[in-house]
Amino acid sequence: MPTPSMEDYIEQIYMLIENKGYARVSDIAEALSVHPSSVTKMVQKLDKDDYLIYEKYRGLVLTPKGNKVGKRLVYRHELLEQFLRVIGVKEEHIYEDVEGIEHHLSWDSIDRIGDLVQFFDEEKDRVEELRTIQNRSE
Repeated sequence: MPTPSMEDYIEQIYMLIENKGYARVSDIAEALSVHPSSVTKMVQKLDKDDYLIYEKYRGLVLTPKGNKVGKRLVYRHELLEQFLRVIGVKEEHIYEDVEGIEHHLSWDSIDRIGDLVQFFDEEKDRVEELRTIQNRSE
């Protein structure tokens, strides 16, 4: 697994706080498959950059800036999963594919993918046409 980016940390912290109400260094380390010392270094950097407030042995809290970024990163991840499902990517490939592409797309590209997912959501018959084309090519 590649080294997690700053975005990976913010996204994971946001999800932990949303799901559990808190995010501990040990939880972040486990979720990202990194050593707690790596998490501590990144958390200190995120604190310095005003994404969160970190107090040693007390935990951390996202700032409004960190919360906004975290929410947007989770949206991006979920949107890309939806998109890959719409275009017929097999479920067992989706998570790994999203992890591989999410940091390489501009927000403009993400917004256009959002438009496309919304279109397919509103035009279910178009998704069926896409499935028919895919089945013929397999």
